Amino acid sequence: MHGLGEIDLFFIFVLYIIKAMSTKRKPRQINEFLEVVETEEIHVGYSYSVGDALTIVTAGTFCGLKNTRQIHMWASHKRVKSFLAKQFGIRKIPCYGWLLSLLKLVKPESLGECFGKWARSLLPEQTPGATISVDGKSIVSTGRMSRHKAALHVVSAQMAEYGMCIGQKASGAAGGEISAVQNLLANLQINGCLVVADALHCQQETAKTIRKGKGDYLLNVKNNQKEMMREIADYLNDDVLREAMDKAQTTDKTSGRVETRSAYASHEVSWMPKAREWEGLAMFGAINTRVWTPKGESGEWHFYISSRKLTARELLHRARMEWTVETMHWFLDVHFGEDFCRVENLNVQLGLNIIRKIVLNHVKRHKTNTNSNRPVSHFLMDCMLDPANIMTLVTHQYKEN
Repeated sequence: MHGLGEIDLFFIFVLYIIKAMSTKRKPRQINEFLEVVETEEIHVGYSYSVGDALTIVTAGTFCGLKNTRQIHMWASHKRVKSFLAKQFGIRKIPCYGWLLSLLKLVKPESLGECFGKWARSLLPEQTPGATISVDGKSIVSTGRMSRHKAALHVVSAQMAEYGMCIGQKASGAAGGEISAVQNLLANLQINGCLVVADALHCQQETAKTIRKGKGDYLLNVKNNQKEMMREIADYLNDDVLREAMDKAQTTDKTSGRVETRSAYASHEVSWMPKAREWEGLAMFGAINTRVWTPKGESGEWHFYISSRKLTARELLHRARMEWTVETMHWFLDVHFGEDFCRVENLNVQLGLNIIRKIVLNHVKRHKTNTNSNRPVSHFLMDCMLDPANIMTLVTHQYKEN
C-alpha cells in the first residue's frame, strides 16, 4: 500500500478547511430558532405546531404584512404554500382561528430569549465599545381595548452602531419602565459597551446594574435629579470653569435649518456632593443646541453624567445615539402599523412585536452588508412579490470588517 503524497495531503487539507468553514458559517433557518420556543401549557400538535405558526408569522412579516389576518391570507395562497413546504417543511396551513390559538400559547419570555440569541447571531462575536440605546414604547392600540387597563409597554435595547435590537422586555404599563430596563440590562451582554438612556433612567440603581455587567453608562440628567442638574448648570455658568473644560462643536445645515451643537466635558467630579453615590462616576458634561430657521432661533441645554471618561467630541457622538432606538420604534409604526394592530391577546401582541424586530434586524444587516441605500419598505416589497427573497435576507452572512 502506497503512502499519501504531498499533493494528496494538500487536497485533503483543503477539503478539511472548506468543510470546517462551511460548518462554522452555515446560517440557521427561521424554524431552527423558533422550534425551541416554550409554550404556556402542554400542546399536542396533531397536524400543526407552535413552531410552524411562529415560522409562518415571521415569514409573513418579512413581506411587510401588518397583522395576523393578512399573514394568514398570504400563507393560504397556493404559491406561498409551496414556498413554506419547500423551505420549512410546513405542509398544512392552519385555519385562522387555530393559527391565533397557537400564537396565544407562546410564552413571551421564551420567545424573548430566542430573540436575544438570534440577534447575537447576526452580530460579530466581539462588539467592544459599542453603544446600546434603551427606551420604551407603548403599543397604542392595546390601550384602546376595554379588556386592558393600560397599553402594553415594551422596553428595547438597540445596538446603535449596527442598527439592531438585541433585547426587549414587556413592562406592563409605562410606569414600570425603570425596573424593566434594569432587568433587561442585567440579562444582556453589555461588557465593554456604553449604555445611553434618557433622563427617566438616570437612576443610581440603573447605573449599578450597568456597572455590574461591566458596561459603562451615559445618562441624561433632568428634573428627576434636580440637585445634580442644578450643580452641573452652575458649574457651566462659571466662565472660568467652563473655559477649562474640553470643548467641541458641530454644525449641520439642511433645508434652511441650521443646527449648532456645542459640547463641554470634564473628568473632575470630586467636587460633586453626591459623586460617590453614583457607581463609577467619571465625568459630567453638557450639550448646548442652537437652531436657526426662517421662523426664528431656539436653544436648549442637555446635561449628562457618565462612568466613561468621554471627550467633548465623544460626548457629542454618543449622546446622539440615544435616538437610534426611537428610529426602530418609528419603523415598527410606519412599516408594520404596530400602533393600529387590533389583536386583543397581549401574548400575541408581544410576539408580533418581537417578530417585527427580528425582521428589522435582518433587513438592517443586509443593508449594511450590501452597502445598500434602498428603503426598508423596498426589501419588504421584494419578499411580498417573491417569497424566495426572504431566504436572501435570512441567510446572508455577516460581513466582517
